[in-house]
Amino acid sequence: MKKNETLMQYFEWDMPSDGLHWKRCKAKAKDLKEAGITGVWLPPAYKGMRGREDVGYGVYDIYDLGEFDQKGSVETKYGSAGEYIEAVRSLKKQGIRVYADVVLNHRMGADEWEEVKATEYAENNRGVALGEAYNVGVWTKFLFPGRGGKYNEDTWDATMFTGTDWDEIRKKRGIFLFEGKTWDGKTDKEKGNFDYLMGADVDLDHPEVYARLVEWGKWYLEKVGMNGFRLDAVKHMNADFYRKWTRAMKEAFPEEDLHFIGEYWHSDLQRLLHYIEMTEGAVSLFDVPLHFNFYNASKEQGRFDMRYLLANSLAEEKAHRAVTFVDNHDTQPGQSLESFVEAWFKPIAYSIILLQKAGLPCVFYGDYYGIPAKNIGPVTELPLLLKLRELYAYGEQVDYFDDANVVGFVRKGEEEMEGSGLALLCSDGAGGRKRMHLSRKFSGQVFCDCVGNQTEKVLIDANGWGEFSCDGGSVSVWVPETTYEYLRINI
Repeated sequence: MKKNETLMQYFEWDMPSDGLHWKRCKAKAKDLKEAGITGVWLPPAYKGMRGREDVGYGVYDIYDLGEFDQKGSVETKYGSAGEYIEAVRSLKKQGIRVYADVVLNHRMGADEWEEVKATEYAENNRGVALGEAYNVGVWTKFLFPGRGGKYNEDTWDATMFTGTDWDEIRKKRGIFLFEGKTWDGKTDKEKGNFDYLMGADVDLDHPEVYARLVEWGKWYLEKVGMNGFRLDAVKHMNADFYRKWTRAMKEAFPEEDLHFIGEYWHSDLQRLLHYIEMTEGAVSLFDVPLHFNFYNASKEQGRFDMRYLLANSLAEEKAHRAVTFVDNHDTQPGQSLESFVEAWFKPIAYSIILLQKAGLPCVFYGDYYGIPAKNIGPVTELPLLLKLRELYAYGEQVDYFDDANVVGFVRKGEEEMEGSGLALLCSDGAGGRKRMHLSRKFSGQVFCDCVGNQTEKVLIDANGWGEFSCDGGSVSVWVPETTYEYLRINI
């Protein structure tokens, strides 16, 4: 049978700008494989407006992967183009799928500004114009002089964008829609229309723009050889764009089994489901509603109703399109979407996404290795939980989300996965006990807690039932005694 897959986001926002990340990634490829990681999401690899200091989302030149002297450096924050390709090859050699972060919504750091006619719109309602059109100065001329036309000779100007947020003539900030343009349709309806996010907003409805981005996508796949993409800021982009673009990539590389994961940042499940429908299922999405369930539970210190911990989540509603996560680079402390799950709740949250059947779980680099810049240590339980997922979290799942504090589930195991099967019990308040049914095949077996602090052992009765326990504000994962001994020795 197919083993469980687990993704890792292999970066965090506050890593040093030392140009060594691709080398670190290459060096850790074997360790990641042994830890149970089957896929790695790498940060944006092309040159940003701040050169070596750019995390990758201030996109300047998508053809510069750290090869040309632009924006003050040849390398990106993460290293050189050659080191990037070597890291990808090393990961793939270990059987790890590689996902490249793609940021196609906007461009920043233009080489020159130009004068165009534009209409200013209200910041919080992009359907309301604030007067008539007038001439503004916009940074939209991207000439890429450092690359000298290598790989692609196209330059970009205002005709390729819909709007921006700065008038160079008046040194004024605002939301400016260029004359003859309209905001993209089929975007999120926040702020009336949430097409515009930042920088120079790419006109995805422009036929030449679409053709250029398809050409680039093919070049990128050919040059680097990744297995899939993480698609940034999809709620700000016409859903038709990625519906068509993903199809074009698959048609160009039919042998690659490409997978696409989108970031649609909203806690409303219905918006995520609507996007999946509009893209005809071409794109999986990060389970943002589930993240906020974890975040809220961690903040409420025992007052959260754990019966609803998985409620209104993508994992619950459309599991095969859900990429579950606890935190990421945007939710970590100091970022614009900061919503960092409290440390005490992280073992609970990770136990759930890694050991439940629904969704593809994504482990955050900052949780696995820590975030030194913020004095945040790693989630120490993660190596054990990853191994539990890789080897033992199989079989039918039965949920016991039937109490305001103490909840859990069992995985009944599969014959093909020796030693598989487990019982999870957690609480955000006081500890407790719960009878849960595994299977008669476990009758007479002894189960031990391999994650929490429970020292007692549980004997499974003749009908496959056991009474399991957990401490307050913690999680316990119960496995057969032979599995427990293996994990105790090897993890």
